[in-house]
Amino acid sequence: MKLPKEITNGFLIFLGIGIYFLLMNVLGLADLFYLRVLNVFFIFYGVNRTMQMNIHEGETNFVSNAVSAMTTSVVGVCMSVFGLLVYSYARGGDAYVKTLSETFLFGGNPSVPTCCICLLFEGIASSVIVTLMMMLYWNNKLAAD
Repeated sequence: MKLPKEITNGFLIFLGIGIYFLLMNVLGLADLFYLRVLNVFFIFYGVNRTMQMNIHEGETNFVSNAVSAMTTSVVGVCMSVFGLLVYSYARGGDAYVKTLSETFLFGGNPSVPTCCICLLFEGIASSVIVTLMMMLYWNNKLAAD
C-alpha cells in the first residue's frame, strides 16, 4: 500500500525540522531565534514537492492543488509539534519548556501542552502563508493566456 503524497511529504517536513532542531541543539545554537525561523524552508520544500508531484500527475485544478498543499504542510506541522511534545517530556517536561521559554516569546511559566498548542497555531499560520505563496508561484508557471 502506497501512502498519499501529502503524508509522505508531510513526513519529510517532520524529518527535516526534527533533524534541523536536533542538530542545532547538539551544536549549541538552539537559543538563536533567527536560526529557528529557517525551519519554514522545510515546509516550502515539502509543499513544493507535493505541487511538483501533482503537476507531474496532470492535476492542474487550483482548488485541489491548494488542498493538497495545505494538507501536506499541516501534516508536517502536526507531526513536528507531536515530536516536540514527546521530546519535551523525554527531556524533563515543564522544566525543559521553562528553558525554552527564555528564548521564546512566552510569558510566565508555560507548560508543555501550552507550548505545543502555541506552536501548533504558529505552525498552521505559517502553513497557510507557505501554501498561498506556493500556489501563487505554481499558478504563474501554469497560467495559460
